[in-house]
Amino acid sequence: MAAKSVLGKPGMTRDDLFNINAGIVRDLIAGVAETCPKAFILVISNPVNSTVPIAAEVMKKAGVFDPKRLFGVTTLDVVRAETFVQEITGEKDPSKTVIPVIGGHSGETIVPLFSQAKPAVKIPAEKLGPLIKRELSKLFTNAIIEVKRNRRAVWRFTESVIKAVNGQKGIVEPTYVYLPGVLGGDAIVKDTGLDFFSVPVELGPSGAEAAHNVLSSVSSEEKQLLEACKTGLKGSIDKGVEFISKSSDSK
Repeated sequence: MAAKSVLGKPGMTRDDLFNINAGIVRDLIAGVAETCPKAFILVISNPVNSTVPIAAEVMKKAGVFDPKRLFGVTTLDVVRAETFVQEITGEKDPSKTVIPVIGGHSGETIVPLFSQAKPAVKIPAEKLGPLIKRELSKLFTNAIIEVKRNRRAVWRFTESVIKAVNGQKGIVEPTYVYLPGVLGGDAIVKDTGLDFFSVPVELGPSGAEAAHNVLSSVSSEEKQLLEACKTGLKGSIDKGVEFISKSSDSK
């Protein structure tokens, strides 16, 4: 599990912070490639939209990349969306609400698909806009709740991978993956123009066994969110790939 990253400090630019965290992930994954290349890699270190492509490039250069074993953990966005909807419906059991969240793991790249909630939920029009804005902004009034929610999200995805690897069937979780290496991923690449994208993924003993294409069923509002998502995500992916390319050139 790649979870280490640093927070911004006074005087530090976004590029400074990116280069530090990108370097941490690069070096950590290089160690994985050398010592345990068959490991299931769960990337939590931000910015996930870039650090997962960094991890993939490192594994590719080492000749040990298995797309089915690399995951960007975006479950916190799912937990947020499900929690916000339950505040409207009054449901108290977290397991009783499923909201797919696709795209990436920051700002405009996060696309909650409230139209595909299970069970279906009727969100009043006057509440839908603020609900989407709240999900994208990641604003919370209670920092302690945020920390607990993050821990629960990380454990939820980790537990799902463990259960699936040990043979439990029917486990599906949204996760940020390298689509060309996952069954069903090529169709999503064609729809989005992106190699990395978070979609509901069926997990199994080999890792990411099948990507579920939910794009054909999105609402008109969600289609607008997807356009902004794709633009932002492309830049983040390119930045991660470029970081490894420059690192290699400097050696």
